[in-house]
Amino acid sequence: MNKIQILKPDDWHLHLRDAEALKRTVTDVASHIHRAIIMPNLVPPVTTVSEAQAYRDRILAHKNKTSFSPLMTLYLTDNTTVDEIKAAGDSPFVVACKLYPAGATTNSDSGVTDVTKLDKVFEAMTEAGLILCIHGEVTDNDVDIFDREKVFIERHLKPITDRHPNLKIVLEHITTQDAVDFVLESSDNIAATITAHHLILNRNDLLSGGIKPDYYCLPILKRQAHQKRLQNIVLESHPKFFFGSDSAPHGQHKKYNACGCAGIYTAPVMLCLLAEFFEQHQSLSHFEPFVSRYGAHFYNLPLSDESITLTKESWSVPSKLPFGDDEIVPFFAGKQLSWRICDV
Repeated sequence: MNKIQILKPDDWHLHLRDAEALKRTVTDVASHIHRAIIMPNLVPPVTTVSEAQAYRDRILAHKNKTSFSPLMTLYLTDNTTVDEIKAAGDSPFVVACKLYPAGATTNSDSGVTDVTKLDKVFEAMTEAGLILCIHGEVTDNDVDIFDREKVFIERHLKPITDRHPNLKIVLEHITTQDAVDFVLESSDNIAATITAHHLILNRNDLLSGGIKPDYYCLPILKRQAHQKRLQNIVLESHPKFFFGSDSAPHGQHKKYNACGCAGIYTAPVMLCLLAEFFEQHQSLSHFEPFVSRYGAHFYNLPLSDESITLTKESWSVPSKLPFGDDEIVPFFAGKQLSWRICDV
C-alpha cells in the first residue's frame, strides 16, 4: 500500500506552550489535527474559565485558515472551587480538568497535594459532564521512578473510581502493563491515551550507550515488557485506548543542560511514525480508529468531516526547528521516515 486516507485525527493530549512558542507549535499541528485537548500547565497555570478562554484565543490566532479546534482544560489545584467547575461545565470550549500531582512533571508545582480533598470537585465534574484527565504518577522520593504509575493507580486512582463511579476519567500517556490492566478491568467510564513515543521506545533507547536527552519524558520510558503490552493493546484496536501525543516542546537550551526538561516534541512527525508502526505490524487498518475515532467516541464528540492523506514517501526529519528565540530538536531529528502527510 502506497497511500492511505484517514479521517482527520484528534490529539487527546497536547502541549502548545504560550506566547512566541505558539507560532511553532500551532503551525506544526493545525493542518493535520482536527481537535486537540490542550494542556493547562502554563506559568501561571490555566485554572479558570476566563484564563482558558484567553489562552484559546491566543491559540486560534495562529491556526491560519485551518479548521483546527483547541479543546480547553482547567488545571486542578488544592483551591479549585465547585463554582469554577460549574462555570467550566457551562462553557462551550472547556471539556476536561487536568489533575497533576504536585511536582510530577513540567510546570506541575501548583498541582494537587492531596487528592482526597477534591471529592466535592469530582462530584461537580460528574454533574457537569467534564472529563478528568490524570497524570498518573506519585511523587514520593521513596518510590522508584519506574514504579510511580503503578503506585498511583493502587494508592489513588482505584479509590477515586470507587468513590466516583460515574466520573469519566482518562489516564493519560500510560506506560505500564499495570495501567493497561486497570483500564481493561474498569468500567466504560475509564479510558487511556497512549503516545507514539511510548509505543516506539523503551528505557534501553533512553539509557543504553549513553543518556539521550531527547528521549527523556515523564512518565519515563519503561522496560520492553511494558512497551510490548502497550503495543499489543493498540494493535488489538481496543476502543478504550486512543491517541494522545503528549507532544511537549522545550527549547534546546532547556533540554540540553544539567537538569534537562522532560518532554519529547513529536508534533511534526507523530502521525508519520504511527503509520510506520501500524504498517510494520501489518495493522494499517487499525491506524484510523486509534487516531480518529476512539477518542471522539469517549469524549462524546462527532468525528471529523475532513480527511488527510499519507503517502509512502521517504523524507528526512529536520535536525532543528525555530522556536521563538531558541531552537527545538524534534523527535527523530535527522532520521528518515517512510510516510509523509501529503494532503489535507
